[in-house]
Amino acid sequence: MESAHDELFEQYSEELIDALYDESIRIALRRAVLSYKRNLAQALEKYPETRDLAKRVRLIKEASLKRLRSLIKETMEAIEDNGGVAYLASSSEEAREIIGDIVGKGKVVVKGKSLTSEEIGLTEYLEELGNEVYETDLGEFLIQRMGIRPMHILSPAIHVPREKVAEILSSIAGHRVKPEITEEVKFVRKFLRDKFIKADVGITGANVISADTGLIFLIENEGNIRFVSNAPPRHIVLAGVEKLVPTTLDAMMVSEVTWRYAGYNVPSYVSIIGGPSKTGDIEKTITYGAHGPKELHVVLLDNGRLRISQDERFREALLCLRCGGCLYECPVYRVVAGHFGDKYFGGIGAIWTAFIAGGLEKGMLLAYTCTLCERCKLHCPMEIDIPRMVLELRRLLVKRGLIPSPVKAITENILKHGSPYFKMNS
Repeated sequence: MESAHDELFEQYSEELIDALYDESIRIALRRAVLSYKRNLAQALEKYPETRDLAKRVRLIKEASLKRLRSLIKETMEAIEDNGGVAYLASSSEEAREIIGDIVGKGKVVVKGKSLTSEEIGLTEYLEELGNEVYETDLGEFLIQRMGIRPMHILSPAIHVPREKVAEILSSIAGHRVKPEITEEVKFVRKFLRDKFIKADVGITGANVISADTGLIFLIENEGNIRFVSNAPPRHIVLAGVEKLVPTTLDAMMVSEVTWRYAGYNVPSYVSIIGGPSKTGDIEKTITYGAHGPKELHVVLLDNGRLRISQDERFREALLCLRCGGCLYECPVYRVVAGHFGDKYFGGIGAIWTAFIAGGLEKGMLLAYTCTLCERCKLHCPMEIDIPRMVLELRRLLVKRGLIPSPVKAITENILKHGSPYFKMNS
């Protein structure tokens, strides 16, 4: 008799097979992988010191995880001192409720790309409250219009070639948009421009936050985050607590390693936000809401992170900088894109899915898909031992009885016959 996790595994396997034969995914990923590898090689050649800097950043992140609760307290106090409002959300549900209360109903909301907001299902929640929500990152904008989920943590529409993009934009425009990238970008720029100005609320994530000063670092190239964080009267930041580091200098080093391993010499923009907009130009009296937001709300999200930070088996997963480099190296991801994942992708995604954003049953799917080839570990700036953690996760899954029948059959064949394929279907 087929179990519930067998049925889930079968659906997932069918999705992977469909993705394997999707020509648009192959075309788009081939272009993206070649471009990323070329850009990363050039960036590391020009800035070879980045490799040593990455080792320093790992030490910073490791030390931060060991005192995460005190960093949370320090960060929240610094944000409040700077004129912002800080919150600690223990779960996805609590984070959604906090942000929903801040936003209200019937508002226009613009969002910067945020994997953490995907984790908690924020866009859908705000829309259910009756708000009009616009993703402003070009890739996220396309994904939202297509009604599908992102396929990469930095390039959410990585699997969509320019020809398909032109079709999507033409349907929005009501006239033909040429399948030329410059024309496509031009159209999205024009479409979103007045949304930034009309928005009541802007929502962003954060790449890193310094606990001593409460400074929030935002790395980008498009310039949309600058509008999202500056044009509306209210700015909300949603960030996982693993993004906290002790000092501003630490945050600067984390930022540089992140953008370098994302494949950039330097990003177009690095925004450092310390509080709501303010002025003291009239009689030296501080008044909030000069040209930028009058309010800054920072929601720090736990959602399992504090628990994992104390677990020696899986703590390393919280070192991830979200540079996305491991995915370009993953042999499975390179043929099926984000179908090898849910909200988080690849081998590292198995750990995040199992303990933070989905549960063990969903994490099971990724854990048994990972080939343990170690390419992710070799190319990770933090040298995260993803294969070791995936093996630990598999051990835990076995203890919980979460072994899909096909995986069990393969295991039995290997133990009995030395081959995964021996009489599997007999």
